Amino acid sequence: MSSGWRSADAMRDRWLLMIDDESTVADGGEPTEPAKTRSPYSERPIARAQQVKAQELIERLVAEGRVRIADLDDDEVAEWRRVVNYAKRHGLEPAGKRIEKVPYGGPGLEQFLAEGPHPNARSQGPQVGGGPVPVPARLGHLHPVVAALKDDERRLMMPPALRRRSLLLLQGLAAEAVRRGYEVRRARSSSSRREGGVDVTVDGFAYTVSARQEFPESTNPERSARLVVELAHGLTGRPGRWRDRKTRTLEEALGLILEEIEARAVEDTRRRQDERQARAEREVRWQAAMDAAKEQALREQLAQVLREEAGGWREAAALSAYCMALERRIGESDGAGDEAALDSARRWLEWAREYVKSIDPLSGLPGMPHTREPTPEELKPHLREWNPHEPEPRR
Repeated sequence: MSSGWRSADAMRDRWLLMIDDESTVADGGEPTEPAKTRSPYSERPIARAQQVKAQELIERLVAEGRVRIADLDDDEVAEWRRVVNYAKRHGLEPAGKRIEKVPYGGPGLEQFLAEGPHPNARSQGPQVGGGPVPVPARLGHLHPVVAALKDDERRLMMPPALRRRSLLLLQGLAAEAVRRGYEVRRARSSSSRREGGVDVTVDGFAYTVSARQEFPESTNPERSARLVVELAHGLTGRPGRWRDRKTRTLEEALGLILEEIEARAVEDTRRRQDERQARAEREVRWQAAMDAAKEQALREQLAQVLREEAGGWREAAALSAYCMALERRIGESDGAGDEAALDSARRWLEWAREYVKSIDPLSGLPGMPHTREPTPEELKPHLREWNPHEPEPRR
């Protein structure tokens, strides 16, 4: 290898060592060129519009106590949820209070300020004992998930010293997670045999933390000895990858990793709550639409009976007029015609009158017709965009 190539390789190694792990998110990629300068999110048009709406909402809630908005469609409901989420994320809620939303008047929202933090957000900040996370010096008394990973030769395929350090890091993380009241499970399967990890479950959400050799193909001893710990499915703009730095080792970063898991759990809990609330609001609107559609469908059933009775009445009236005309004709022919023919005509008139009586809906006093439960197909014309089977828009 020429000296020029060795020099270029050394320069690349020095450049990689200067990368800060907080600037690397969990998309797994290494930057190959300096990031382009972008305007802060808060200065972008959509963010500014949401900021204005959120501030106006807070001012109204403080002044009026409750803000009620009726007759909203799905897009408007979604926009109000985004405004409320913006206020929560950017700390616009008054101290000691939180914004709550409940359905109002069917397709509407009522928003108000409630006391204290959200009951589902028990992980609002770092938990008790958020200092350095102890990392064991020996691979003994391991958490069952870490022990199983240690015995699985198909995982963490790397030099023995790095594999041992990876297991110690995962054991320290697992032990601290259990101490904080979280559950540690076997990590979801990964296609890479070079890595191994655990799932830390907070409030029902599982977060996979994995360790791997960062540069397994490198012939540079310093680079090949580097580990990287990743938190899967990172959110945009949030840290998702940690590595050794000159000012902090991976062992010292375990507390930050757990704090990031807790922060994501807060966001996921809020998102789940918003989704549940949106689903409840959607069910209210769907049920109102279903009730109205059912009323219309039952009205159609009654109208159909009315049309049938009116048709029967018109037919009976026409046949009654015929019977009267036939009776007059028989009277005119009485004594002047064939007696057998007159007798046959009288019998036909008698039968005709009985038939008219049988089809005339007004031969007796009509009552309120019985209705049946409308079918989904009968409801569809009255539901517009709703699905008759579930509280979802019709596809």
